Amino acid sequence: MGAHDGPGPSSHRVEPGSVNVPLGEYPASATSSNVDAHAVASDLVSRLATALAAKDFAALSTLFLEDKSYWRDHLGLSWDLRTLKGSQKITAFVEASKTPITLFEVDDTAAHRAPVSGPIDGGIGDVNGVQSYVRFESDVGRGRGVVTLAEENGAWKFFTIFTVLEELKGYEEPVGRRRTKGVQHGGDPARKNWKKRREAERNLEGVDPKVLIIGAGQGGLTAAARLKMLNVTSLMIDTNERVGDNWRKRYHQLVLHDPVWYDHMPYFPFPTHWPIFTPKDKLADFFESYVSHLELNAWTSTTLKSTSWDESKKQWTVTLERRKPDGTTETRTLHPNHIIQATGHSGKKNFPTMKGMESFAGDRLCHSSDFSGAYPNSQGKKAVIVGSCNSGHDIAQDFYEKGYSVTMVQRSTTCVISSSSITNIGLKGLYDEDGPPVEDADMALWSMPSSLLKSQQIKVTKFQNEHDKALLDGLRAAGFGIDMGDTDSGLFLKYFQRGGGYYIDVGASQLIVDGKIAIKQGQEISQILPRGIEFADGSTLDADEIVFATGYQNMRSQARIIFGDELADRVGDVWGLNNEGEFRTMWQKSGHPGFWFMGGNLAVSRYYSRVLALQIKAAEEGLVEREVSGKAKL
Repeated sequence: MGAHDGPGPSSHRVEPGSVNVPLGEYPASATSSNVDAHAVASDLVSRLATALAAKDFAALSTLFLEDKSYWRDHLGLSWDLRTLKGSQKITAFVEASKTPITLFEVDDTAAHRAPVSGPIDGGIGDVNGVQSYVRFESDVGRGRGVVTLAEENGAWKFFTIFTVLEELKGYEEPVGRRRTKGVQHGGDPARKNWKKRREAERNLEGVDPKVLIIGAGQGGLTAAARLKMLNVTSLMIDTNERVGDNWRKRYHQLVLHDPVWYDHMPYFPFPTHWPIFTPKDKLADFFESYVSHLELNAWTSTTLKSTSWDESKKQWTVTLERRKPDGTTETRTLHPNHIIQATGHSGKKNFPTMKGMESFAGDRLCHSSDFSGAYPNSQGKKAVIVGSCNSGHDIAQDFYEKGYSVTMVQRSTTCVISSSSITNIGLKGLYDEDGPPVEDADMALWSMPSSLLKSQQIKVTKFQNEHDKALLDGLRAAGFGIDMGDTDSGLFLKYFQRGGGYYIDVGASQLIVDGKIAIKQGQEISQILPRGIEFADGSTLDADEIVFATGYQNMRSQARIIFGDELADRVGDVWGLNNEGEFRTMWQKSGHPGFWFMGGNLAVSRYYSRVLALQIKAAEEGLVEREVSGKAKL
């Protein structure tokens, strides 16, 4: 009776119902030399624009590789997230568009965006062609994208096209040359200054927010920021006392495992002196300042007491209980048109119920989400961590540094990649000190269909493993089980398809290699003993503290807790990939009208928050009808 997170080998495990995307096939490398990339890209892009304008879909079809081409579209040609493969499906998709493209051209407004001849396989260098950034317009909006071109029988054709809507016409963000004045000039004696106006806005005086956001972590913050820039009133609520407490209250040594260049927030990036890896409390304080500087509405110490959806009005009724800064409590009833669940991309914690738990007599038995840190000066104490991914390793390292004797229980295998491999190989050239602006880096990353990303990541993972060889060999020698994901495609695909199963090493792996953290591998737990754990093979481990770093269920499980069975049964499965390689249900129509899921790490939240906000803004302005029965009407 173990706390296992799914059947089958860990390397192949995915979220229930998620498609394990097949490997994408790249075309042959271009054979032409001295390619004029700008001329090649401009010619093919111009021919595409001409075919679109003339609605000549037969001509359009001939511009793509017949079977190996892709068009990935995020709201550009429809209000959905789609990836079409093959010229026939691409042509049918474009022909059916209710927001057809009216302008399509090469974007050479910056040197790094201009067409370039070189690798089109994510920088690996095995497949050469032409890559270019593009921009486009439709009747409703403007967007950008990336195209890659491959040579076939001496002719250049589209291998991939990526288009993403970035703004709605008439509702552009007030940034740069469109920034607001920020002051009301005049002689009106009733005029309020900024502080008074902001207090009224923050307290929603006489106003119902259009959007209620549940959670004030990176998902809630980025969604609120995007909506603010679109002039959609939103309110974030959080049960914590302060914004950032979702990070601030976690275990003592927690530091982000991703580098700063990958983690920037929309509109307000980390400053240039910011450390490469952000400590949890520093990030928490940044979140607080983010709310202040972007003037976002956030109510902390606030509980959602009840919700109901009116199908005819397309509106929610929600009751909130809020403890105000002065210590008083107020109850407010609001009527938003939309609710965003931004409680993290995971859901209910996987905290198993096991025989003997109630009789455990040690100092602490908890889930990793409730672990506040190892107790100081605990020499001689024994700690057991059940689970071997990021949280499990971080907690084991924390225990070791406080003097505990530590054992990690690894029930299956784990994908391990060093932090230096991620920074110097995996993200190098895209998210680094000398990389392009972060939004252009996002454009390049998300332009890759998931199946092609998987093929590319096999090669990246191989380079990372060569860099990490000594560490990985040491882990295996210490009895730690290693995998590199399905078909050795590494960390990215594990995260996208499963949401876990990996560790980015920031020090704990060497402690395992050196024997300072012991490993119990491959055994399920049969019961908890008063002072330890018994396993299926009859072996035991003594323990003063037991922490279950056993992950979380699907985000839908948290929706069931918050909103009840009716909504949870109506929405789709969350996270993992569908048969086109797009994420399921997140940042898009959920299956329940007026209800959205928002989550992911900082980088994912940064990109998809705009995708979500644009859909809500379009619905509010009547550009697309709000959902009535779970399907958008175009």
